[in-house]
Amino acid sequence: MTSLSVAAAGAAADAVAAHVPALVTDRVASRIFAQDPTLWGTAAEEEAAKRLSWVGLARTSRHLVGEVSALRDELREQGVDRVVLCGMGGSSLAPEVICATEGVPLVVLDSSHPDVVRGATADLERTVVVVSSKSGSTVETDSQRRVFEQAFTDAGIDPATRIVVVTDPGSPLEEDARAKGQRVVTADPQVGGRYSALTAFGLVPSGLAGADIEALLDDAESVADLLAEDDDANPALRLGAAMAGTAPLRDKLYLVDHGTEAKGLGDWAEQLIAESTGKEGTGLLPVVLDSPGGSDVPRDATIARLVPTDGDESDPAAPSTVDVGGSLGAQFLLWETATAVAGRLLGINPFDQPDVESAKQAARDLMSGDAGTASDAGVTDGPVTISHLGGDWIGGATTVADAVAALLGQLDPEHGYVAVMAYLDREGDAPFAEVADALAERVHRPVTFGWGPRFLHSTGQYHKGGPATGVYVQVTEEPQQDLAVPGRDFTLGEFISAQAGGDAQVLADHGRPVLVLHLTDHEAGLARVTEALRGGHA
Repeated sequence: MTSLSVAAAGAAADAVAAHVPALVTDRVASRIFAQDPTLWGTAAEEEAAKRLSWVGLARTSRHLVGEVSALRDELREQGVDRVVLCGMGGSSLAPEVICATEGVPLVVLDSSHPDVVRGATADLERTVVVVSSKSGSTVETDSQRRVFEQAFTDAGIDPATRIVVVTDPGSPLEEDARAKGQRVVTADPQVGGRYSALTAFGLVPSGLAGADIEALLDDAESVADLLAEDDDANPALRLGAAMAGTAPLRDKLYLVDHGTEAKGLGDWAEQLIAESTGKEGTGLLPVVLDSPGGSDVPRDATIARLVPTDGDESDPAAPSTVDVGGSLGAQFLLWETATAVAGRLLGINPFDQPDVESAKQAARDLMSGDAGTASDAGVTDGPVTISHLGGDWIGGATTVADAVAALLGQLDPEHGYVAVMAYLDREGDAPFAEVADALAERVHRPVTFGWGPRFLHSTGQYHKGGPATGVYVQVTEEPQQDLAVPGRDFTLGEFISAQAGGDAQVLADHGRPVLVLHLTDHEAGLARVTEALRGGHA
């Protein structure tokens, strides 16, 4: 039998004791599973009314098991066993953790970097591409789809036989895909993207890659009644209270891998929590750590230790800790419910993402020429061009090291955080992410690391909608070779540049200081930036 465990200690335990009885009295758990949209206030009611079907997905998604299995068998008979997923945010993060946990290969393409997209078009003879977009109008996935359609055609392969579209019914993508003869699987439109792990968005690519999606649904269904109970022992009420009920609010949530079987769970939970709660000047900032050690934990943080299913209890001496264990399907439903509970405690709508669109619009303005330059002309330090936004805080800095020091000088030592946003190759430049731990030790404050444009659909909402306590380092580069988007009047290089520039501009418009470091020579520039962030001089 699937089990869930949530054990809190310190301030997190105090929050559980303070809030869970009222949550039980108010029947919050049962009302969530009854899809009651009034739980988050009048302003949220309209959105919540069309975003709560995720509570029943363990049952309503069952029809996908046979459909996906049949399609997988058909493709395997043709020698097609490589699955590429084109998706952003909730459309890609759940399949990534599902497949990593089960040890089945899945290529996740959640970038508009031309070198990355081009690299994903390898091995076409054995490739099926899943294009996932809830709205059907996401520019990243539309561009990726167009590139693959052209690549298949050039290779003499009918794109209609190798592209599977997952989208909401009635979307522009559904209409276009059906007209082209491509396979279409529609998802439940009453589920938001970041709550869609157990919809077609999570299950279709995972099942095609070879994951056991029926077992995943079984795991979720086995805990659904438990999570719907108005009871002090409800794990979702306890986790939601530990996350959002500390007094004063510990608004940094460290998601630490402590031996969980769910590989990459922290990255999935990061998007769910940051985008759901980071708005109206409040929210919870997830900080994902791959191992228990290596970073200071500040006084305004709670540690969520992702433990094995039968993990140990939390350390009672810890300042604020919550241990969370369970199988992956069960944890999907647990964290979704807990995040909805946290939204109620924070007094916000956990189902909208008002500041994600602002960055998209700024990118569109830059693409159309309707906006000014996103940053100042900058100065050059060898292989790096330095520019900044959000005030005159940079002073006379002319080196990367001095510019980084000036940015960190803006950091609030009690409540601040640093966000490193890298518009680079997530796989090829993977070692660069390790700079986050070194920077955290340097500043003794939380440091998040996001790959662009992936993070725009995740922590990007918190950056702009959450508390104004962050300082931001954006790293961009010139692609080795640009890539035209078939049927569009822009290249991927132009698009990712506009995405970075648009996000930086919106951050600056919100009064956030942004340091932009542009690599004109990839290897030398990245080495210089890495050294500067670590605290040295290249």
